[in-house]
Amino acid sequence: MEWQPDEQGLQQVLQLLKDSQSPNTVTQRAVQQKLEQLNQFPDFNNYLIFVLTRLKTEDEPTRSLSGLILKNNVKAHYQNFPSGVSDFIKRECLNSIGDQSPLIRATIGILITTIASKGELQSWPELLPQLCNLLDSEDYNTCEGSFGALQKICEDSSELLDSDALNRPLNVMIPKFLQFFKHCSPKIRSHAIACVNQFIIGRAQALMDNIDTFIESLFVLAADEDSEVRKNVCRALVMLLEVRIDRLIPHMHSIIQYMLQRTQDPDENVALEACEFWLTLAEQPICKEALSGHLVQLIPVLVNGMKYSEIDIILLKGDVEEDEAVPDSEQDIKPRFHKSRTVTLQHEGGEGEEDEDIEDEDDDDDDDALTDWNLRKCSAAALDVLANVFRDELLPHLLPLLKGLLFHPDWVIKESGILVLGAIAEGCMQGMVPYLPELIPHLIQSLSDKKALVRSIACWTLSRYAHWVVSQPPDSYLKPLMTELLKRILDSNKRVQEAACSSFATLEEEACTELVPYLSFILDTLVFAFGKYQHKNLLILYDAIGTLADSVGHHLNQPEYIQKLMPPLIAKWNQLKDEDKDLFPLLECLSSVATALQSGFLPYCEPVYQRCVTLVQKTLAQAMMYNQHPDQYEAPDKDFMIVALDLLSGLAEGLGGHVEQLVARSNIMTLLFQCMQDTMPEVRQSSFALLGDLTKACFLHVKPCIAEFMPILGLNLNPEFISVCNNATWAIGEISMQMGAEMQPYVGMVLPHLVEIINRPNTPKTLLENTAITIGRLGFVCPQEVAPQLQHFIRPWCTSLRNIRDNEEKDSAFRGICVMIGVNPAGVVQDFIFFCDAVASWVNPKDDLRDMFYKILHGFKDQVGEENWQQFSEQFPPLLKERLSACYGV
Repeated sequence: MEWQPDEQGLQQVLQLLKDSQSPNTVTQRAVQQKLEQLNQFPDFNNYLIFVLTRLKTEDEPTRSLSGLILKNNVKAHYQNFPSGVSDFIKRECLNSIGDQSPLIRATIGILITTIASKGELQSWPELLPQLCNLLDSEDYNTCEGSFGALQKICEDSSELLDSDALNRPLNVMIPKFLQFFKHCSPKIRSHAIACVNQFIIGRAQALMDNIDTFIESLFVLAADEDSEVRKNVCRALVMLLEVRIDRLIPHMHSIIQYMLQRTQDPDENVALEACEFWLTLAEQPICKEALSGHLVQLIPVLVNGMKYSEIDIILLKGDVEEDEAVPDSEQDIKPRFHKSRTVTLQHEGGEGEEDEDIEDEDDDDDDDALTDWNLRKCSAAALDVLANVFRDELLPHLLPLLKGLLFHPDWVIKESGILVLGAIAEGCMQGMVPYLPELIPHLIQSLSDKKALVRSIACWTLSRYAHWVVSQPPDSYLKPLMTELLKRILDSNKRVQEAACSSFATLEEEACTELVPYLSFILDTLVFAFGKYQHKNLLILYDAIGTLADSVGHHLNQPEYIQKLMPPLIAKWNQLKDEDKDLFPLLECLSSVATALQSGFLPYCEPVYQRCVTLVQKTLAQAMMYNQHPDQYEAPDKDFMIVALDLLSGLAEGLGGHVEQLVARSNIMTLLFQCMQDTMPEVRQSSFALLGDLTKACFLHVKPCIAEFMPILGLNLNPEFISVCNNATWAIGEISMQMGAEMQPYVGMVLPHLVEIINRPNTPKTLLENTAITIGRLGFVCPQEVAPQLQHFIRPWCTSLRNIRDNEEKDSAFRGICVMIGVNPAGVVQDFIFFCDAVASWVNPKDDLRDMFYKILHGFKDQVGEENWQQFSEQFPPLLKERLSACYGV
């Protein structure tokens, strides 16, 4: 007997569907409760599918809603459906896939793929064959409905379809889909391409076997009159460029011509898909060769795509000039991620380098999430990557255009010109230099344009040329740029404030101490902005203040500056509650300020220190409750603890010995013991940084804990977590210097790991350097224990430290190596040339260290005799020979 609904039950379900379309929240709540009640009845789902597929008297939105509620039930508890119910639903879906309403067909398609992805592709063997057979139906609706369902299944289960689990259905499906590329209905053609497109990136075998047919079929559809078809053709070609470029190369010339046309397609969605082609091509080795003949056509197309569209301007409220008094809506504020502290060393000729290659978020020009990825952004990104490929060869095609854009009376065109100038800054910097003396003043002038969107893009573009500005005499460009940017920080438009603050932070990083003469003026502006900014921009302002402190360092430690800066920061600090995420950027900012002000921060340190300790304590307590009763408590947001640990590091580093009384009056060492064993790597990373800073600042409080701490440090010498391992290694080195000979019982816990890490291939540079420093320091305090291992690490040790600047860390590490060579001279013999090279990397060693080098070099020379030494030193590069003979007379 076929299942039949009970009339009264059906009326109840229909009433529920009607109520759920009501905007009233009370009604909505009642609907939710009713749904939960009805879900207790196994055949409630039969009613839902019945309304969707059979009840043609009802309106479509109600029928579709019934299907969507059923889909949610399938998602939540399909495994509990009685088999009679699930069979009825499957049967109904396949029988009604050709419903004459596109909305109902689409809903059934969603329902089918949801059931399929619940592991049912295996236990619904007739699904794919039946859908594929229905494609051949004479009835358009049946064909379209089945294709819609297949497209959704291909999207959701592409990997499964290409596996042995289902007996490789793609071998049948892909040739079948390819036949429909020629179908008379554009909707069907579009489905067919979209289905095949799901299998390009995964390189499904069945597609690779038909790749030439696929590419030929795409070419046939290239000029299709339907924009959805053209979009799918473009998308396919972009993916093929990544996966099967070998198959496209023979046709590259015509593909490029085609993509040039499509990037100018009247339908922006097609243009955007096509524009991705240039971004993808730029990453391919053949890019230069393939594109050089086409730049003359491509550049104007990309530049043209960089204009704001009318819809962009409406979305960005481009005609609203003053909005500084309008509060921000909370969803506009993107979540911020705190980057935990990593200890790095200073290099020759550069500041401490970031090792993990943190991606620059530089290329975000100023349109934010409102109009996420669009033709303008894609064109700008493509121009940026192409500038990096072609460098100055791009300029002959660009410069003639630029002039017309930058001085154009229409602000939209002028704005796009400024964006172009910013996009090519990185790749074409060399070739742009001759034009900058004329362009930079023009850009500075554009900072006071009457259109807010022009002012904001000028901020961004100027930041891309900050490096050049700073390299010129300050009065020429730096001073005028800074003066205008500071005015823009106080702009009456929020978007301009944001762009100016970010741009100023970049300028600060480039200019560093060049800004010292203007500090008073800068601080006045930043402090004034405090009273003016809405929520979102305040967060960016903290960043600008923190970057300023990082850039000028101890120059900030003047009573006049402290008086300006600290009161508003502390006022904010007191305003914010412990659970407010705005604490993150403020804590980061204060950490930079504390490090810069050093003793100048003393009057403010007590409440800041106390609160950080409280944040750590609260988070640990919450984590403990959660671990014991996960059903009753929420997991804590550990970022609070991480940021607090990092600010404590900043305080220890800035205040040095002054932090001692604060540590004495708190339980920070107990808390640190727990943090060092946290399951989250970022917590451990920040704990070890703090441990190292406290070791330097007030070892007397660290020493009693060493016996408990050292085994934990040893366990964290695991290069799988680079930054954790790096900071633990650094902390061990700092502890060694304080412990001296008392370090002896702990050498065995850490030395084998350190030797293993320094010999590992592909170890990041920062970790190698810190490992070498720590091995040297361990050897300095416990030479008898470490020296026997000398030949196992001397070569990588020497090569990793030759590029480090002369500093305290390098000094102590080299003393350690010299002492160890004294204990075990045989350990260095095989690799003595590496030691010579490392010694020569010193610019000004202290006198007693120079003597140690002298003795070792001459001792070795005397040991082997003049003749052997001559032969040996013949292998030296000329520069090394020169330095050793000049500095040490060998």
